Order: sequence, then C-alpha cells, then structure tokens
Amino acid sequence: MKPLLPPIHSIFTSSLPADPDTSNTSRSVEGAAYSWVSPTSTKSAQVICVNNALAKALGFTELSLTSNEFADLVSGNAPASSIQSYAMNYGGHQFGQWAGQLGDGRAINLGQYQLHSNQQNETVEQSFVTLQLKGAGQTPYSRRADGMAVLRSSIREYLCSEAMFHLGIPTTRALSLTLTGEEVIRDKLYDGRAAFEPCAVVARVSPSFLRFGSVQLPSSRGDLALLKQTVDFSINSDYPHLLTESKNITKEVYLNWFTKICERTAHLIVEWMRVGFVHGVLNTDNMSLIGETIDFGPYGWIDNFDLNWTPNTSDAAEKRYRFGQQAYIGQWNLFQLANAIYPLIEEAEPLQNILTNYNQTYQTLWLAMMRNKMGIDTNYEDAVDASNLIESDLQLSKDLEKILSLVNTDMTLFYRQLANISKNVNADDLILIKKHFSDCFYQPETITESYLTQLSLWLERYKQRLLIDNLADSQRKAKMDNINPCYILRNFQVQEAIELAEQGDYSRVLILSELLKTPYKQQAKYKEFESKRPDWATNKFGCSALSCSS
Repeated sequence: MKPLLPPIHSIFTSSLPADPDTSNTSRSVEGAAYSWVSPTSTKSAQVICVNNALAKALGFTELSLTSNEFADLVSGNAPASSIQSYAMNYGGHQFGQWAGQLGDGRAINLGQYQLHSNQQNETVEQSFVTLQLKGAGQTPYSRRADGMAVLRSSIREYLCSEAMFHLGIPTTRALSLTLTGEEVIRDKLYDGRAAFEPCAVVARVSPSFLRFGSVQLPSSRGDLALLKQTVDFSINSDYPHLLTESKNITKEVYLNWFTKICERTAHLIVEWMRVGFVHGVLNTDNMSLIGETIDFGPYGWIDNFDLNWTPNTSDAAEKRYRFGQQAYIGQWNLFQLANAIYPLIEEAEPLQNILTNYNQTYQTLWLAMMRNKMGIDTNYEDAVDASNLIESDLQLSKDLEKILSLVNTDMTLFYRQLANISKNVNADDLILIKKHFSDCFYQPETITESYLTQLSLWLERYKQRLLIDNLADSQRKAKMDNINPCYILRNFQVQEAIELAEQGDYSRVLILSELLKTPYKQQAKYKEFESKRPDWATNKFGCSALSCSS
C-alpha cells in the first residue's frame, strides 16, 4: 500500500554533527549543529489553514491533507517513526549585544521534502526544503521557556509569510496553521497582566533555516571544524554554482559565498522598503544565509509613511530596527558575519571590500526600485546623460519621501493614486491635487496650502520626468500597479482576524489568506481591505505596536 504522506529525508542531519546528549534539557551544546528532540504531544490537532499549492508541491495529496496522519505531522503530535526530528544550534547578536548560544527554542525540524514545482525562493538552487514546526514544544535551546507558540503570533506568522511570497519577496513559507488544544500563560504587554492563551503550531518551509548566527556561534567558540562544516554545507546545498568542477572549497569560494549573501541581503531589504515592511527584530539570529525573510515576530507594515517607525515595543526607545534603518542594520549584521568567517579567510581587506560594495549594491537596487514605484523607465545606462539622469532621479525619489513624511500619508494608497494621475494634470491646481490624493491622508486638517504647494512642485518635476519616457498613462499605470500593491497585510486587519480567531471564528484568517494571493490586482469583493488604518487602530496594541511575547 502506498504511504499516505510523502517521504522525508535527513539531508541536514546526515551532513553535520549531532549533539551526543539526547536528553531534552536546557544546556550549553558544544561541537554540534543540532540536537535530537521530539515535538511535544498535543491534546488535539485542529488544522485551521492549509496552503494547498505548497502542499501539492511537497508531494501531499488532497486525501492526505484531510487525514489524521497529516494533522499529527503538522501539529507535532506523534509524527511518523521514520522522522528523526531535531532543533538547530546557533547564536546571535540581539539588539546589538552578543547573546551567545540561542538555538531553536520552540522550533523543531522534521527533515527535508523534495520540492516538485517552483514554489521556493527562486534564487535558491536546491530542490529540497526543510519542514519545521514552530511552537512544537521545548528543546535543549528553550532556556526557561516552554517552547510553545500562541494562536495570535501563529496567525501573524502564517499570514505574513504567505503575503510576502505573493508580493514576490524572498521568504520562508507556511504550510499549515494548527490548533493544539493546549493553553499557556503569556504576558503579552509585559505589564504583569498575564493570562491563558490558546496554542498553535505553524508548519513552515524553507530551503535552509541556517542563519548568520549558525556561523557565528562556532566561530565565537573557536570551533573551526564546525565553522568550516557549517559554511561548507551552506555552499554545497544553497550555492552549488559557486563550486568549481573539482568541488574544492577555496578561499575564493568563501569570498564569493559572502558576496552572494551580501547581495541577497541588500535585495531583500530593498524589497521590504518597496512594500513598507518592517521586520522589527533584525538580530543576527533572524538573518537568513539564503536571503529570505525569516522569523515573523513583532513585525509591522507601514500605514502612514514614517522612516522612524518601529512596531516592536521592546525597541520603542532606541528604535534600532526602525523602518528607515533596516539597510544599515543589514550591513551591521553582515559585518558580524564577516568577523565570524574571518578564520576561513585570514584576510580582512577582501571582506571589507565586499562590505563596502554592499552600500553601492543597496543604493543601486533602491533607486531602481523607486523608479519602478514611480513608473519611471530605468533603461538609460547607455545614454550620454545617464549619470545626470541617475542623480536627478535619486533626488526626485528622496524628495518624494520627504513629501510623504510631511503629513501622515498612507504609503500604499499614495502610490496607487500616483499611478492614476495623468501626466497632463495641472499640478498648479491645488484643489484638484488635494481631491485626487484625499483618501491617502490620515489627518485632513493638516493638508494646508503650504503642504499642497510642496506636493504640487514635486508633481511638476515628476511630470517633466515622465516626458522623457513618453509612456502612455495607461502603460505607466499598468507598470506601477504591478510593483505597488493594492493590498498589504495591514496590522489592524491581522488584529481583527486574531480577535475573531480567539473566539473560534477563523473566517477572517481564511479571507486574508485568499485575498493576499493576488495583492497587486484590485478585487471588487475585497473592497473593504483597500482602506487606510481606521482611527481606533492608531494606538491599539496589535495594530500600532507589538511585543516579542508569543
């Protein structure tokens, strides 16, 4: 009889050293990339959401998705005997300070599935992906925590990872969201008012869950053997094109590997800036070696454009991980990775040169992204005045961000409305301009004549720039609408879905997961989701700020 579930492989565990201690006790784990650990059995398993397209790509049939075996698999409740599950060992810098060993404190990896279609990060070359359960119980890396995840944080992870994927942004994927029947006590506001909350598990998928911290930890301990094994595994698994025919990994290969990570990190953060995403906790243990968005904790999406906004209450004072500083933090984290791999290179200059190139790569990608958001053609590199055009486009982009910052302007709605404005519009008609963008403004009383004049002057410059491209308004709109989403995962909309789900109503979770599959196309039946943040959500927890509690 054919097995109901597809076969699972042990590629990671067969390639890297295991922790010889098999007890599930919190401890320091030396000389090992992972520890063997089984998920905690649950009271029950109620699958709320399944990503059918991803499931099919992993080899799950429609019959298997409705089976008890699948529910047990994705909840961690008695997985198949053939599965040797494990938790990964890594360290990291948290809020700029070295934290030492961290590891998978509530994530347990089941193994690798072969991917049967193009459902992964297109920059990654391997066809195997790891299935990981987040919130599946204690591991040797849980420290004093219980290893569980609550429903609210699990809903946020499931929806955001899939929203990112359909926006075209490299990300881990979500296969399923499952209630476990358990409850745990959480103090979500850190104000002493702890309460019981329902638990859930997100089954998530990625070609690699290796992080910067996976390399940092062995390096910090002087464990050069494990450092080399970890980096070599990353190269062989996720960057095989860097290898020569001999398959030897030389110093040049290590440098090329680091270069690719820098390039992917720059690309990832530019993509976040494009859609207004703020990760919230860009510690080095939350940075992927393959350039994916990973670990959706207290993230947030920009409603009104604000480069200083952070969704994380733990970062409210310093704002280290604020929206406008993500590119800098990306470089800071890459610097820590460079320090970690220095023993493999033993030369500082080539690493420093690569880090310096990160800045140029980011700026080039950022300008290309901004030109696309404004519907401006980018194919002018061979023009005689290319450098002048680049400089003027850069200034136009920066000045637009200043305009958006003058009053509380909804970023998503503004760019969609900018696509609708004619290049023949009379930019001096302040009444017309105010009416055209009225839906974008959160505080109409702040839209003064002085502000409108500044917006008008920018629009006139924008019009003149459009004349160079000579695109029809309809062509420009089509181009802009393909890069500027109509729908993002707005914080208040997620919070509404969470509050309903905590009452046993999962309908809004399902609606959002369906809506966000086509974020660039306006959908008449989802008109209500095109609106900006309502006043009641401006300062509400879960809508304007979140804690790390989960």
